[in-house]
Amino acid sequence: MVEAKIHIDKVSYAYGENWVLNDVTLDIAPNSVTVFFGPAGGGKTTLLRLINRLNDLVEGTQMKGRILVDGQDIYNSEIHIPTLRRRVGMVFALPLPLPGTVRENVLYGLKLAGVKDRSRLDEILEQSLTQSALWDEVKDRLDHLAVALSGGQQQRLCIARSLALEPDILLLDEPTSGLDPISTRKVEDSLFTLKEHYTVIIVPHSIQQAARIADKAAFFLMGNLVEYAAGTELFTRPRKKKTEEYVTGRFG
Repeated sequence: MVEAKIHIDKVSYAYGENWVLNDVTLDIAPNSVTVFFGPAGGGKTTLLRLINRLNDLVEGTQMKGRILVDGQDIYNSEIHIPTLRRRVGMVFALPLPLPGTVRENVLYGLKLAGVKDRSRLDEILEQSLTQSALWDEVKDRLDHLAVALSGGQQQRLCIARSLALEPDILLLDEPTSGLDPISTRKVEDSLFTLKEHYTVIIVPHSIQQAARIADKAAFFLMGNLVEYAAGTELFTRPRKKKTEEYVTGRFG
């Protein structure tokens, strides 16, 4: 049995008195694509943000349970949060290229961390853009402004920027929600390469996308984990009635 990369243990979470996650437990395998899906307000994005402690910045919240990465409780007081966030990269729905060139965007975090070796930076630049399926499109435009790229290219650039820090885990929150079908397909195709090197968790923008990319899939409804199974099983033979209604479009 493969040991879990991430172990989510009886996690409940509230904004004020509003509990948006209720006693969620699941294990996420390394080198896989795990999908969190379900109706809006189900707690999917909140759980993503808890895995890299992004919600530490939100006041008036409360959490119960534990989240372990490689067996270590990431909410332990001894955890160095910047190091955790370097290990757990996150890409949001809206592409947010930084001011500057394609090269500067990808290498921003490394230079901030003090990496100065030019050959090492060039190696990581090409590797990150290749893994995000963008290298062939921008290799002759590395010193052009990133904002001149298309929306789909900008999103893959944001993925490359996360990959440049060589994380263990990549969190993607609806990364293709604003993209055209061709750009969406390129991002999806890159996931099959990425999972060879990373543990990927994604909130997809549609059921169809979830079914295409999921090794494992978790269905969330009103803060509850309803069902968690292999993607091929959950989208074709769901065990729970609510899951079946949702994936067949009969929900609500």
